[in-house]
Amino acid sequence: MSLNPRLRPTFLRRAAVLGITSLAVAALSACGGDDDDSYPAIELNIAHVNDHHSQLDPISGVTLTLGGEATQVELGGFSRLTTLFNAQSGTKNLLKLHAGDAVTGTLYYTFFKGEADAKMMNTVCFDAFELGNHEFDDGDQTTRNFIDMLHAGSCQTPVLAANVVPASGTPLNPSGTSLVKPYTIKTYDGVKVGIVGIDIAGKTTNSSRPLATTQFLDEVTTAQKYIDELKHQGIRHIVLLTHQGYDVDKAMAAKLTDVDVIIGGDSHTLLGDFSAFGVASSGAYPTQVTNKDGDKVCIGQAWEYSKVFALMNVKFDDKGAVASCSGNASLVIGDRFARKNSSGSFVAVDDATKANIVAGLANEPRIKVTTPDANAAALLATYSSQVAAEKTKTIGTATESLCLVRVPGETTNRSSGIDGCIETGAQANLQARGSDAAQIVAQAFLAASKRAHFALQNAGGVRVPLKAGTLTMNDAFTLLPFTNVLVEIDVTGAQMVAALEDAVSNHLDNAQSSGSHPYAAGLRWNLDMSKPKGSRFSQVQVKDRVSGAWSAIDPAKTYTLVTNDFVAAGQDGYATLGKVYATGAYVNTYLLYTQTFADYVKAQGTVARPARADYSHQQVTTAAGVQLP
Repeated sequence: MSLNPRLRPTFLRRAAVLGITSLAVAALSACGGDDDDSYPAIELNIAHVNDHHSQLDPISGVTLTLGGEATQVELGGFSRLTTLFNAQSGTKNLLKLHAGDAVTGTLYYTFFKGEADAKMMNTVCFDAFELGNHEFDDGDQTTRNFIDMLHAGSCQTPVLAANVVPASGTPLNPSGTSLVKPYTIKTYDGVKVGIVGIDIAGKTTNSSRPLATTQFLDEVTTAQKYIDELKHQGIRHIVLLTHQGYDVDKAMAAKLTDVDVIIGGDSHTLLGDFSAFGVASSGAYPTQVTNKDGDKVCIGQAWEYSKVFALMNVKFDDKGAVASCSGNASLVIGDRFARKNSSGSFVAVDDATKANIVAGLANEPRIKVTTPDANAAALLATYSSQVAAEKTKTIGTATESLCLVRVPGETTNRSSGIDGCIETGAQANLQARGSDAAQIVAQAFLAASKRAHFALQNAGGVRVPLKAGTLTMNDAFTLLPFTNVLVEIDVTGAQMVAALEDAVSNHLDNAQSSGSHPYAAGLRWNLDMSKPKGSRFSQVQVKDRVSGAWSAIDPAKTYTLVTNDFVAAGQDGYATLGKVYATGAYVNTYLLYTQTFADYVKAQGTVARPARADYSHQQVTTAAGVQLP
C-alpha cells in the first residue's frame, strides 16, 4: 500500500512527530487514503461576489467600449446580481459565496446599518459569507446585529472567519458559542466539500473597530489548522473563502497543503481580460497557482460594488486534486446605452442601435446584460424610497473628474470607466499627484478648521472617484462613508514628518493596507518609496494660510493638524499621532467628516483639481525606483 499523493506530505510530518508510523498509516488507510482508492471525479460550480459595500443601486454613466465605441452604461446593482444567482438554480453542484465587506459605503449603510444589505443578500441565499474588515467598522455589536439579520429569514447563511475568536460574553460570543464559524460543509453528489473562512487580521484590528478582546489569529496558520481538521474528517475538497486581497491569496496558496480553491475579496480586484471594453484588470480569471503540495489552486475575485458576477467551474480528478478550472468574472450591466453625438455629448441611443449592442453581447461571457430581479428590486425600493430625498440633494458641481488613487504609481486604476482618469499614457494611478479625491477631502478639512496649519486624510478613507458634473449628498456619503469626526491635534514638525513616514511604512514595510497612504492640504513633500523608512520624505513644506507662501517645516515648531479621529488615534499605522492623541493634546470638533466635505462643496459652489503646486505629492519615486510624471 502507498499513500495518496495528496496526503503524503501531511502524513509524513505527523508520522515523524508521533514516531508511530504504523499507527498513522493504519488510521489514514481507514479514512481511505490509499492510492488504490478512487474518489468521484466531481465538478463544482462556484458563483461568487465580494466587497459590495452597501452599493445596492446600479452606477450610472460608466463608460465602456462596446462595439468599438465609447458607450455609457448602467453598471451593477444588487437586484441584477440576484437575477444572475437565481438563474444558476439548475446548475449542477452550485456553491454561492460572498467574500466579505458587504457593508459601509453608501447611505443604505449610513441609515440602516446593514439591514438593507442583509435582506438583499437573503434574496440570493448565500451558502457562506466571510466576514470582512468593514463588518467591524462600528464594533462587534453592529457585526452581531448584521449576522442576526442574515439569520432572520429562511436562508440562515453561515458566517465564517476561522481566525476571528470573540471572547465569551461579548456580542459575537454571548454564551460561549461563537456566532462566527471556522467553516461549513456542503455535500455534492455524495461528496463533502469544506469551506473555510479567513479574515484579514492586521487590517481589521488596525483599520476598523473590533473589541480589544476579539482575537484575530494568523491567517496562514489558522487556515492550515482547519484544513487539517477537515482532512481528518475525510474531506478531500477544500475551498478557502478569504477576505485578505488577491496578492495575499496567491502567497498563501503556496504556504498551504491540501487547498484547492480560494475565493477572495478585500483588494477589489477585477480578474479577466476586459481590455477590449476599456477596463483594466489585474490577472486571469481564474488565476491558477500551486499549493505547497505542488497541486493546482484556482483563485477568483469579483471586483467591487455589485459590478461583477463571477462563476468558476472546478473539476476534480479521482485522486481528489483539481484537474482544471475555468469560468468568467462578468461585468453586469443594464440595457440602456448612451453614445456621443456630433457635439460630443452622451445621448441615449435609438432602439435599433440598442438592439445591435444587446445582440453583439449575447454570446459575450465577460459582459451580462441583465434585468433586475423583480422581488429584490421591490424589497430595495422600501429602503431607497426612505433615502431618495436626501440622496438627491445637490451640494455643488465638479468641473472635472476627481480621480481616485491610493498610492501614486499603483498598478490598479481605481477610476476605470471615469472619463478624465483613464487616458492612454496618462492614467491617474500613474501620476505623481496621486488622488484628486483625497486631495479635495483634505482641503475641505482644512477649510473647516479655523486654527489648523494643515490637514491630513488617509487614502483608504476616500472610497470612490467623483465624476465631473453635479455632486449630491449621495456622492458625499459614498465618497466618505464612515462615521468619523474631525479632531485638531497639536504636533511638532518632527512628529508630523514621522507620522508621514509611519503611514507609508505601514503598507511598504509592514504589509498592511495601502489605505494608510497620506494626503494633505497645506502640506507638501517629495516622496521616494525606494528608500528606507525615515528617509522617504524630503522637502516637506507648510503653506501659510494668510500669505499663501510655502516654507520648510520646522521640526521644533508646534503645529495644529486637523484630521479624522481614526487617523488621529493612531489607526492605519499612524503610531506617532496615536502617541500624541493618547496624551489628550487634541480638540474634538464633533464635525462629521462627510458633512464637512458636503459643506465645503456647498460653500465653493464648484470644485476642481487643485493647482499642481498645492498637491501634497510634488515628486514621487516608486518602490521600484521609477520617478512618476
